[in-house]
Amino acid sequence: MILLAAKATALVVVFVLSVYSLRHFFFAFHRLFRPQRMNYTDLAGFHMPSVTVLIPMHNEEAVAHDVLEALLEADYPHDPGLLEIIPIDDHSTDGTGEILDEYDARYSWIKPLHRREGRRGKAAALRAATRLATGEILIVFDADYIPGKSLLKFLVAPFADPEVGAVMGRVVPENTGSSLLSRLLDLERAGGYQINQQARNNLGLIPQYGGTVGGVRREALETVGGWNALSLTEDTDLTLQLAIRGWKVAYVNRAECYEEVPVTWAVRRRQIERWAIGHTECLRRYLWPLLRSPYLSRKAKLDGVLLLGVYLTAPLVLLGWAACVLLFFSGQSFLPALAAFFLASTCYNAVGNFASFFEIGNSVILDGAHARVRLLPLNIANFLFSTLTVSLALAKYYGGRILGLRPPWHKTERYRNGNGNNHAGGNGNGGSSGNGYPNGRGLNFIRARSIIPGSPAS
Repeated sequence: MILLAAKATALVVVFVLSVYSLRHFFFAFHRLFRPQRMNYTDLAGFHMPSVTVLIPMHNEEAVAHDVLEALLEADYPHDPGLLEIIPIDDHSTDGTGEILDEYDARYSWIKPLHRREGRRGKAAALRAATRLATGEILIVFDADYIPGKSLLKFLVAPFADPEVGAVMGRVVPENTGSSLLSRLLDLERAGGYQINQQARNNLGLIPQYGGTVGGVRREALETVGGWNALSLTEDTDLTLQLAIRGWKVAYVNRAECYEEVPVTWAVRRRQIERWAIGHTECLRRYLWPLLRSPYLSRKAKLDGVLLLGVYLTAPLVLLGWAACVLLFFSGQSFLPALAAFFLASTCYNAVGNFASFFEIGNSVILDGAHARVRLLPLNIANFLFSTLTVSLALAKYYGGRILGLRPPWHKTERYRNGNGNNHAGGNGNGGSSGNGYPNGRGLNFIRARSIIPGSPAS
């Protein structure tokens, strides 16, 4: 009976991983060789709606200047009737609040919100700030992100389509030289955005609103009851709620924003744990409503199911390995399934965290950054680390559900400007060095990375 269960487990794992592998291959093929959807920014004369930029911050004195200075250079009209910025001091214990008050005194359209009561966390902060916002469109940035000069216009343009409820831009790591991990995450981000998100947008599937570098129509947000303050991944939560109710989510590949990715494996582990647990909560909450939605096509529903189940592939990989090892040492003639499992798991996972070889390789081609392809073999480290981390996180999540415990919210550490000690709940020792950017690049880095219309990456 045990050997029969092992055989069944191995075959199921082979099938699931093969489905994901084919999905990613199809996305890469479509992105390279099929017609692309027209950029909304190519439409002339679109209405420029009023915009509120929301920036949740908890102990972000190391990076608060950077994002605000970048927004000061944005080419969206700095008219109080068209643009307001609400940076949210969410229970900070460092100098974040003082920095925000300095900008408040200088600019009438920067209106900080200081939160000292209630639940801490990004979703709760967004929910509180949304009640004060006046814009038709709410655009969200994490505190460590640096928006390009034209980003706001790029993100707002798709809302000319009244069916679009949310828009997502492209995230580009700007600290890739900090460590091997940051270089590997650069590959992961490139495959995930340049190929995966763009292909899903082209195919009319469900591009994912990522919680930062994106916007949501206030009307659409209200129809789903606002931000889910209890969710660890309010972005995935919002994506599914909008799709289920018939709102479109658009992706704009040329809307680039620059982020600081984790540079240590410990920080990366906490980030993955939060994503895996929050994503799995969305699976439990929205799988059945997704399948029943009258607004989604069959292919969109299938894409949604695969999107919701992506983190479950990590424990499936471990189960498949265990089953094949058991069968091997039991003297079973199970080589075909063993070989298939090996090929499926390595082709899909071994060159990245939930991104296939085809997606990463083709993103390198489209970005014109051919030297990055040399790092592909090293992504086995990222794969093994992520597989183990996600599996442990899901074990913790389901164990916590049995015991009635809620998972905690952790803030990702910031290293910009020489700071690396902003632990969640800590004091974030070390101040901001003015408006400086890592590696001395400053806002010139943003201009240098701007996408030229008509280029391969656009």
